[in-house]
Amino acid sequence: MSQSLVIHAAGELRLENRPEQPLQDGEVRISLGAGGICGSDLHYFAHGGVGNFRVREPLTLGHEVAGTVQEVGPGVTKLVPGTRVAVNPARPCLDCDPCLAGRPNLCRNVRFYGSAARFPHVQGAFSDRFVAHESQCLPIPDHLSFEVAALAEPLAVTLHGVNQAGPLLGKSVLIVGSGPIGALTVLSARLAGARHITVTDLQDEPLAVSRRLGADTTVNVSRETLDGLEVDVAFEVSGTAPGLASAVTALAPGGTLVQLGMLPPGLSAAPLNLMLSRELRLIGSFRFAGEYALAVELLAAGRLDLTPLLSARFPLSQALNAFTLAADRTRAMKVSLVPDDLHATGV
Repeated sequence: MSQSLVIHAAGELRLENRPEQPLQDGEVRISLGAGGICGSDLHYFAHGGVGNFRVREPLTLGHEVAGTVQEVGPGVTKLVPGTRVAVNPARPCLDCDPCLAGRPNLCRNVRFYGSAARFPHVQGAFSDRFVAHESQCLPIPDHLSFEVAALAEPLAVTLHGVNQAGPLLGKSVLIVGSGPIGALTVLSARLAGARHITVTDLQDEPLAVSRRLGADTTVNVSRETLDGLEVDVAFEVSGTAPGLASAVTALAPGGTLVQLGMLPPGLSAAPLNLMLSRELRLIGSFRFAGEYALAVELLAAGRLDLTPLLSARFPLSQALNAFTLAADRTRAMKVSLVPDDLHATGV
């Protein structure tokens, strides 16, 4: 049996003992090292769903994870017990049209940890032991902490978003929303050569983190305006209609808007008439593809310092406290969960 963090409905989060599944060909069993609580996990907890995806059966949450290979199944050739790994939560089918076109992030049959997008749901990795396919696991060096390695997943989301925008070298950038994805977009945009980066939010505390990660200008839009701002590229990360409207308005003629935040179901109001008169480009960005391997490589090489994002860590048995803190944007950016035995030893 393994201890798993299971959502049953909005507000109903329980730590349960669940039977461990036998390993199939190419699979490994991972001992959780650390898992980051994502915005989608918070949405499942608060609302029983995220976007159009609703919880219809008990669902183990968690997809930002790293850990240690505990057991290998038949056919595994590249991993051995004891290997420390970052785990890509996506397992595309590699056979549908998007996969064959080189866009596995749009796979029609993808299995993504902790997601209610399909039914039966794909169980997540907030368990002291969980199963992954060998192809999902990327070895990491001993000096890379599990908490930082787990951030490879949200970092990959922002690397993909920056790729969607096209060349950023020498361009001005606006990032709407300074949560973990917004802050990581600062790093990804700077890597791509952005000249000046402005970040907005409704709270001072997350904006301070974006400044630590390299934002040139931060604007608290609860008391300041963006009047006069004109940028080449905008990343809408807040997932709100007002955020979308501000991103569109701030774009210079010929500019590009990348929608990174998950907007609510239904219609979202925005001044899309400007799309025509300014010849703006609007493009969506969903999860990631090959950027996950790049994210792990960057972290393993020490190219990026993500420690300003790490706010706290809790044992799985204190998950409710962890989710409460993670939902408070004035006190936390990224809260990590670890098995109780690791938390007790401080590993």
